[in-house]
Amino acid sequence: MITLKRTNSSNQDFVEMVKQLDSDLAIRDGEDHAFYNQFNSIKMIKYTIIAYMDNTPIGCGAIKTFDNTTMEVKRMYVTPEQRGKGIAGKILAELETWTLELGFTRCILETGMNQPEALALYHKSGFVRIPNYGQYENINSSFCFEKVLKH
Repeated sequence: MITLKRTNSSNQDFVEMVKQLDSDLAIRDGEDHAFYNQFNSIKMIKYTIIAYMDNTPIGCGAIKTFDNTTMEVKRMYVTPEQRGKGIAGKILAELETWTLELGFTRCILETGMNQPEALALYHKSGFVRIPNYGQYENINSSFCFEKVLKH
């Protein structure tokens, strides 16, 4: 059975999941990894979710405040052996619910062209592509998305 736990970025299971994510991204992003990695600090993230199967962490995701109405989805990851089972979708849905509970109405995110699973997840979950924002503005390998949330 999959369980989702709300926590924060100091949770050791979350820290371990992020280490696995960063290792995966270093391979996928190659030379571009250092650029992206500078925007992925977890020190100030207050809202994280860890997915567990039988008390073993198998995935994670997070949201952080972007502006007065928007949360940015960060650090989405599912272990390779658990992919394709809908776990990332469950994490993302819980992040959206938490966003609404916190009084925000929109989620945005950035993912890379070398992450086809992420691109498929966000499309399937109702996110639409938007112009690249912030530090991703002129980065051709970045794809930015948004979803306006409804109660």
